[in-house]
Amino acid sequence: MRHNKKFNHLSRTSEHRAAMLSNMACSLIMHKRISTTTAKAKALRMYVEPLLTKAKEDTTANRRLVFAKLKQKEVVTELFQNVSEKIANRPGGYTRILRTGFRLGDAAEMCIIELVDYNENMLKDAKKAAKKTTRRAGKKAAPKAEEAAAPAEEAPKAE
Repeated sequence: MRHNKKFNHLSRTSEHRAAMLSNMACSLIMHKRISTTTAKAKALRMYVEPLLTKAKEDTTANRRLVFAKLKQKEVVTELFQNVSEKIANRPGGYTRILRTGFRLGDAAEMCIIELVDYNENMLKDAKKAAKKTTRRAGKKAAPKAEEAAAPAEEAPKAE
């Protein structure tokens, strides 16, 4: 029985799974977006988000902890210099999974996993949506007052 075994084993041995997730995390950090299956993306999100949280505080201890998982010096440098600046104010949820359909060969569900703060298209849409505001109470109250005043003005004109 698999009581309390909550993560997906992805049909791999633990060494193979650790190496695969490490390589996928390195690719995600370097390229900011990768395409993979949905199951791997969900496992990668659980793997990489604690590393991104550690990267927010640049200490030697955190660098060593992250390097122990990623094992690539260039990726750790990129993470602590560039990525950590973008995610500094975000309390969590550093990645986004966008489903893209099914793979032709084996019908596996495919998706794109990306770092949230690096998608310029969605950031532009969020800024536009933030600027748009509505004042519903003012609009409903104002036309009633104008409609009441308009017939009063038309009556003297008719005379």
